[in-house]
Amino acid sequence: EMQLVESGGGLVQAGGSLRLSCAGSGFRLDDYAIAWFRQVPGKEREGVSCLRTADGGTYYEDSAKGRFAISADAAKTTVYLQMNNLRPEDTAVYYCAAGNTIPYCSSSDYYYDYWGQGTQVTVSS
Repeated sequence: EMQLVESGGGLVQAGGSLRLSCAGSGFRLDDYAIAWFRQVPGKEREGVSCLRTADGGTYYEDSAKGRFAISADAAKTTVYLQMNNLRPEDTAVYYCAAGNTIPYCSSSDYYYDYWGQGTQVTVSS
């Protein structure tokens, strides 16, 4: 069974850092694009970043560029999202997702079939 489990969320002050982890099981990371999305109540889910370990392809949403970094461990079982210089507007539930219907990263949740349960990130001002 394919499974994604997020961890690493929490409460942090503005300017602080968090590292989110997405542990995958039941599939080969190289066969999928792994993306991070976030959602706040009343708003649509937003693509934040994506990584394709097979070719190193990445995507960052504009507000994440220069602050967030996506990576995978050497065993390619876990994808990380290092978030630095956090802002109150980064507050959301963060989800990781896996998809392989297209050969590149996408910011649209349409292309991702497997989702984790989410982890809350709260940034205080």
